Amino acid sequence: MSEAPDTLICRNVWKVFGARAAAQLAAVGPDADRLTALGLVPAVRAVDLAVRRGEIFVIMGLSGSGKSTLVRCLSRLIEPTAGEILFNGQNLLTATEAEMTQIRRHKMGMVFQHFALLPHLTVLENVAFPLEVQGVARPAREARAREMIALVGLAGREASFPRQLSGGQQQRVGIARSLAVEPELWFLDEPFSALDPLIRRELQDEFIRLQSRLKKTIVFITHDFDEAIRLADRIAIMKDGAVVQCGTPEDLVLNPASDYVREFTRAVPKAKVVRLASLMAPGPVASGLEVLPARATVADAGPFFLNGAAQVGVAQDGQPVGTVRREDVIRLLLGGEA
Repeated sequence: MSEAPDTLICRNVWKVFGARAAAQLAAVGPDADRLTALGLVPAVRAVDLAVRRGEIFVIMGLSGSGKSTLVRCLSRLIEPTAGEILFNGQNLLTATEAEMTQIRRHKMGMVFQHFALLPHLTVLENVAFPLEVQGVARPAREARAREMIALVGLAGREASFPRQLSGGQQQRVGIARSLAVEPELWFLDEPFSALDPLIRRELQDEFIRLQSRLKKTIVFITHDFDEAIRLADRIAIMKDGAVVQCGTPEDLVLNPASDYVREFTRAVPKAKVVRLASLMAPGPVASGLEVLPARATVADAGPFFLNGAAQVGVAQDGQPVGTVRREDVIRLLLGGEA
């Protein structure tokens, strides 16, 4: 199967804060130490990334690693100092501010840690607000808003105000609002980090369900590796403004490229990160077998093996594509590779 084309590409992207940053970067070159000595702050350093259409691409790192600055550069909410950012082949750094406004309004969705709901508007009015800004007629925008509210599980709460909702419900409204414009590219910057663990897990499950239906191209920011491996198709780990490794969750856990990544992933059990797609033998699935999604992990399949199953089926987009055997799982857990 061929890979999906890239929706978003960034090449040698820098964001340097300080006086005459662009000129200083051009004069000094890509030397973070020299830039720092000049009183500048290289928050994003020489980032190269390609986000494929329809994937969940997670950018993660500790506080101060540059991940949130990078995602704001990708949407030009912050102006990059240097580099190239291509969205569907268009270089965003050459777009005018008016063109960027239209791209953000019609092709990008954004959800941030702070819900930023308008307190004087109802749920329906909050979700419909981006469409009102676009000039969509009221019947059409309210119909679209009701559809998105139902999609995130809040049907019946259209007339509620934000103060009448729990934190998790407010974040669902934020997600529905960002989806109302049917974005091609969806940015989420630590959207669940302010929530308590149980609600956070619930919204992660909801997010996975939504993505299985919508197939959006998603850039998701988090500092939580457990959250990253649950959600990501691929992960880029950042440190001091630079990407130190990019790959699937399995790549990062089984083949860390540096001591930093190794320490980041050291405590992660393989069963939580290795997906059935990595272990399966392709082919027909015998009738009567339990069938799990290809993105399910070995840990997800554990209860079936514990109950005596010798193998489980694996499905991609609802179609059976292969089988995982108990002995393959045992070999992985006892130190073998996927």
